[in-house]
Order: sequence, then C-alpha cells, then structure tokens
Amino acid sequence: MWMPPEQNQSWVSDFILLGFSSDPTSNRILFIAFLLPYLSSILGNGLIVTLICLDSHLHTPMYFFLCIISLLDMGYVTTTMPQMLVHLLARCQTISFAGCWLQMYVFGALGLTECIFFVVLAYDRYVAICYPLRYTVILSWRVCTQLAAGTWACGFFFSLIHTSLTMRLPYCGPNIVNHYFCEGPSVRSLACMDTHLIEMVDLVISVFVNVTPLSLILASYICIALAILKTKSARGRCKAFSTCASHLTMVTLFYAPATYIYLRPNSSYSPERDKKIALFYNVFTALLNPVVYSLRNKDIKGAFLKVMGHGRVAR
Repeated sequence: MWMPPEQNQSWVSDFILLGFSSDPTSNRILFIAFLLPYLSSILGNGLIVTLICLDSHLHTPMYFFLCIISLLDMGYVTTTMPQMLVHLLARCQTISFAGCWLQMYVFGALGLTECIFFVVLAYDRYVAICYPLRYTVILSWRVCTQLAAGTWACGFFFSLIHTSLTMRLPYCGPNIVNHYFCEGPSVRSLACMDTHLIEMVDLVISVFVNVTPLSLILASYICIALAILKTKSARGRCKAFSTCASHLTMVTLFYAPATYIYLRPNSSYSPERDKKIALFYNVFTALLNPVVYSLRNKDIKGAFLKVMGHGRVAR
C-alpha cells in the first residue's frame, strides 16, 4: 500500500480542479458571488479578533476562545477561496502535486481543529453557567492556553495522518478532480489502487473528530439545561439561553454538512452535490460566525462603538 513519495509523484505531477463551471460568463458571475462572501468573512472575523485584542474588558476566557474561532475561520476559508477565485478567471485550473498536498493538509488541520474546539466552547459555557463563582479559577489563562494548544495539536496531527494516507497513493491518471479544491475523498477517488483500507482509517478519524465532540457537546448542554431550569431569575435564564443558542447554531451549521461529507456511505458519493455542501461549511459558516456568534453580543458591540466613537478602547 505504501509507496515512496518520489514514486508517487512520477505518476501525476499536478491536478486539474474542475470547479463549478467551464463557461467564462458563468465564471465571472461566480467570481463576484464568491468574492463578496469571502471578503465579508475575512473583514467580519478580522474585526472580532481586533476588538478582542484591543479591549481589555474582552480579555476573558470566552472571548479568548471566540478570537481563536475567528482566526480558524479566516485561515479555513483562505486555504481554498483565493485559489478558487483565481481559477474562475484564469484558463489554467491546475494545482501542483505539492500544492494539493499542502492545501489538503492545512484545510484538514484547521477544519479538524475547529471541530474539536467546539467542545472547548461548550465546556466554557458549562463552567460559566454551572460554576459561575469559580469560572475564572477553573478556566485560568494557563488552562485556556493548554486547551487551545491541545486542540490545535490534535487537529494538525490527525490531518497529517489523513493527508499522508491520501497523497501517498499511486495516481496514474486521470488527474481531473471534480471539486474546487483538493478535498480528500475527491482526490482519493482518482487513485489507481484499492483504497478500502485507507477509507476505513479515514472513517475512524472522522468518527473520532465528529461523533466524540458532538457527544461531549450534547452532554455539556444537558448539564447546562438542567442548571438553567433551576435558575429562579427569568432574565438570567434568557441570557443563558441566548448565549448557548449562538454556540449551538454554529455547531449545527458546521457539523451537519461536515458529518454528511465524511461519515456518509461511499455509495452515496456525488461530486456535484458534495461541492455545494463543502462550499457551505467552508465559506458560509465563516461568514455567519461574526453575525451569529459575536456581533450579536453586547460586549462586542460596545467595543466596536468605542473604536468608532473615540478611536481607541479601554486598556
């Protein structure tokens, strides 16, 4: 099954990414349609990161985690969108073997990190609601840093396994990938050997980074719901539910399409449908994050008004 890297690359030196259309007119329309969400997601998430870094009132565990989510979303969407935008206007739609390897690895690493990081966000809400008086003690800066570093390490490690297994397969042609970026299953379908064993390993990884985090998030929110129901203050219950609703919305928008792509049976593989679903969890989740998760927050709005009104924020 394993082949030396140089032998692998002697088969195929590059791949052709089909994208969404081969019609120049359609591509120009798609360029504008995709450029606007991309720029909006970068500006929105960049604004969140900037405000959290500048305003000392936002230097808390929750906003530290939100800052990391925004950074992940910016990196996640930038891994694929700029190249797709270039391909929409260029006649050449090729990507080198090394470029495909790197794109697949970084995309997978950031995506897997975000999958696992949603558990950290759920734990943050669990501690804030169930143990409010001990919140800053339990989630000290040392613990927050360790949780963040651990999720990044897991994401990059599992992505290395996934990418190495896929890109060390023999590719002897054709080299046309029916996708807008080098996505694992789409590239692996071009391998000229049986990939059943690798698909099984990939499935195990997918179960670990999808099902396990979802189970932990569900367990956290069961505990949170029980704690909220015990709260006597109606205002307190509404505030807690509002905060948790934002997190659960982002979890649903991210996990639902990703789970379908990576946990569905191979018999249901559909390149055209999968491209559209991948576009949703790759681009639109990053676009909606500032709106759903952060810009609705009064503290973020307050920091933004300070910047707009006074040119600086409190330190």
